[in-house]
Amino acid sequence: MSRDEDMERTFAAPPPVPGRAFTQSWWGRAWLKALEDTALDGAQLRKGRKQAREGAVGAVSVRPGRITAVVKDRDGTARRSDVLLQELTEEEWDRFLDMAVDRAGHIAALLDRDMPPHLVEDAAAAGVELLPGIGDLEPECGCDAWDHCLHTAALCYQVARLLDQDPFVLLLMRGRGERRLLDELQARSAARAERPGERDEREPTAGGPDGVRTDGPEEARTDGPEGVRADGSEGVRADEAFAARDILPPLPAPPPVPETPGAPPSLDTETAPPPGVDPAALELLAADAAARAHRMLVEALAAGHGDRPVPGPLTAGQDAVRLAASAAWAPEALDRLATGTGRRRVDLDLATRAWRLGGAEALAVLEEEWTPGPELLARAGALLAEAWEDGERPALRGDRPGHWTVVGAGLQVRLDAAGRWWPYREEAGRWAPAGLPAPDPATALAAARADGI
Repeated sequence: MSRDEDMERTFAAPPPVPGRAFTQSWWGRAWLKALEDTALDGAQLRKGRKQAREGAVGAVSVRPGRITAVVKDRDGTARRSDVLLQELTEEEWDRFLDMAVDRAGHIAALLDRDMPPHLVEDAAAAGVELLPGIGDLEPECGCDAWDHCLHTAALCYQVARLLDQDPFVLLLMRGRGERRLLDELQARSAARAERPGERDEREPTAGGPDGVRTDGPEEARTDGPEGVRADGSEGVRADEAFAARDILPPLPAPPPVPETPGAPPSLDTETAPPPGVDPAALELLAADAAARAHRMLVEALAAGHGDRPVPGPLTAGQDAVRLAASAAWAPEALDRLATGTGRRRVDLDLATRAWRLGGAEALAVLEEEWTPGPELLARAGALLAEAWEDGERPALRGDRPGHWTVVGAGLQVRLDAAGRWWPYREEAGRWAPAGLPAPDPATALAAARADGI
């Protein structure tokens, strides 16, 4: 793809999406919030959302500063609709590119079609606003409306779906196509790698009379005999070590990560194990520990690892479920795991299914009882009222705090502490996890209706 071709992309009209939210990514929701905060007529937004949901928006063209599509009215009348977004200046792009080169995790996230919040926050700290705000989405429509009409609203709702799939769409609207952006990032990275590091011109100074160094305040630099300081402490002060960072040799490169975890030791010996010790189970636990250590090492050396949160420790019950979900175990081993955690085997099977869907968070939704706070319940109530179009909302019954069941359908949605909605389906008289979490109850129920998980 040439750079000229890279500066305009056309996306075919996707199929209608009845009963589903238009966007699941946080940046897609930020795009729609800019629309909803800007438009003066909420009725036009609702009409536009319905038109977009029914497939009235044609192919969408995205260019720097502008998105365009033909939107059809209910009577078949076609209107060309445009929404304008201010392009970033060359100076702003320079700051964004410098910031991205400094943080390799940002580039890796974009290549993975992700836009983590810290990327947008770091860009804002550099004076570059990537996401639109109030008044940034300027409408132009063939219906001659001066504010956002149902046509430009429908176009914005459709673009939110495109942003979910590819955040480079937003960067193209801001003035850079994907190919050009990646070329510029590569060029800056290469130039930075070739630039010699700037070294402190000052030579480290030796201790003066009575052990006083001449390059800093006496009270901060006084060394006693044999490396012992006047206050009795030993070692090097943190500020001294940091000041010497440019004159110390670089750390050696870490050794390559093994392709596979190491093999656990064999416990098959001539000596009988003590009572209650199962050597085969210990070997399986050792193999699991080696596999986890290998995975953690790979993740620790991956680009952007420092930007990801560190998971907390697991309880014994959670770790047993993780263990059951990590490999194909013999039935007797699963029976032991179930017994050891106070679960029936059917309970362990459901817990294992939940873990594979979402780890400890999904397991908590399955097994733990909790009561959402007033603010979270208020947001949930608003979503339950707005997630479906008129007449499409199913009959819901609140069974327990945070649980809503579709009357007569064997389907349920559960709210977690982060405000996400988990789909559940009734199986053999028990509620079973039925899919990944969704940002709204309509999307969650659509997953629960699907066959399988």
